[in-house]
Amino acid sequence: MLLHVENILSPEILRLIKEKLESDCWADGKITAGEQSSKAKNNLQITHESSVGKELGEIILRILGEHPTFNSAVLPLRVFPPLFNRYDAGMHFHAHVDNAIRKIPGVNFRIRTDVSCTIFLNNPDDYVGGELIIQDTYGEHSVKLPAGDMIIYPSTSLHRVLPVTQGSRWASFFWCQSMIKDDTKRTILYEFDRSIMETRKLLSDDHKAVLGLTSTYHNLMRQWCEI
Repeated sequence: MLLHVENILSPEILRLIKEKLESDCWADGKITAGEQSSKAKNNLQITHESSVGKELGEIILRILGEHPTFNSAVLPLRVFPPLFNRYDAGMHFHAHVDNAIRKIPGVNFRIRTDVSCTIFLNNPDDYVGGELIIQDTYGEHSVKLPAGDMIIYPSTSLHRVLPVTQGSRWASFFWCQSMIKDDTKRTILYEFDRSIMETRKLLSDDHKAVLGLTSTYHNLMRQWCEI
């Protein structure tokens, strides 16, 4: 499932993030790349050790924890601490697939990457190029979103970032291990959940149809969840 989620970050949070990132140190983005990705990657990144990066990542995690669309679509079991990258003029990231397993920095713990997420931190008119190109069975999708919006897509997807030719593209990115490993099943549950919410608008919460749909949703979760 490829999903555009609007207004994950408010203008106030975006200003805070941008101000703090401007004063922090940027390093070569290859620090988080695997063997294959490192050959394709040309960008800048805030390091794992950065106190600013950790602080801003925690802010994003708190927001995600309370966001209904994110939780409904991803059904997260674990979320990798958000990272921050930057593409200045001439920078790019050639086609690659994200690593299947990620070690969480500072702890002896790993997650399986089921879902990849990118939150855009500046507006499309701040830079030229820099589109995120995601490939799936329906072809290629070009993604360049307003500041504060997020794209969610399966980590199995081949994807790339086109060269920035002018300006600078800033983003936060991270991965999630979902309680539902299979993307098709996640999509079914997300669409099912949306249908339940729409039905609740038309009927009371204790209506027989709403109760039946909700019961079926949770029984599917019991069948498919891995926790």
